[in-house]
Amino acid sequence: MSPLFHKNRSPIGIFDSGYGGLTIFKEIIKQLPQYDYIYMGDNARAPYGTRSFDTVYKYTLQCVKWFFDNGCPLVILACNTASAKALRNIQQLDLKHITSPDHRVLGVIRPTSEIIGKYTSTQHVGLLATSGTVASESYLIEIKKFWPEIQLFQQACPMWVPLIENNEYNTAGARYFFKKDLDALFLQSTKIDTILLGCTHYPVLNDILKELIPDSVKLISQDTIIAESLVDYLKRHQNLDEKISKSGSVRFFTTGNDTDFNTHAPLFFGQGVKSEHIDLG
Repeated sequence: MSPLFHKNRSPIGIFDSGYGGLTIFKEIIKQLPQYDYIYMGDNARAPYGTRSFDTVYKYTLQCVKWFFDNGCPLVILACNTASAKALRNIQQLDLKHITSPDHRVLGVIRPTSEIIGKYTSTQHVGLLATSGTVASESYLIEIKKFWPEIQLFQQACPMWVPLIENNEYNTAGARYFFKKDLDALFLQSTKIDTILLGCTHYPVLNDILKELIPDSVKLISQDTIIAESLVDYLKRHQNLDEKISKSGSVRFFTTGNDTDFNTHAPLFFGQGVKSEHIDLG
């Protein structure tokens, strides 16, 4: 495959199964505007949230290889499901076989888990996420490493992503599902004082969700957390940072219909985009 970029261009790759990663990408660009980036959404095979571990791993690995083939020394899995179901295997089993040893793949679960304890006073934290992320128990495992005193209460929200992507999230019917899942979460513990949005689609719902939860409960989305974590990571890994090109270029790719992608993307990215279709084969 011929690289999409000139050989001296080495962008950061931002990956998601669809659109949600654009909420992360938007904040990354705010904090690191000088870098070159490729965003790729695997829209043709989305959603990942209801797929098996093996399928998500297979799809994510294929996409990571695509980024490496196109010159990215660093790939961010801006997708909780891919981070939960594929990242560990890719990091531990695949990187040494598919690329040079100094390439890196990072996810969104660990950086979030590292700091979530700073937000809670009761040590009761709620997680709203896709069924796949909840089933993986990745947040339970990672948060326990950094904050063993925290009790995490998980609630799968299978309807939320379809409602957002079909632009039905601001309707009375949608609010029924949002309230139903929030009620189910609070039934697990009345002491929850912090809710983590464990899906990159969910920041779109911030204003709606704040109306449905008590004022005393903090609502935490991942966009700023991940961007700040990346800034810190690049400062600590100068050798990798020096490999990334910095001319402020951004390109968007989708395995789905590029017109559809361009139509939906502004809801998540905050501005218009012009994407290109790719076929992973």
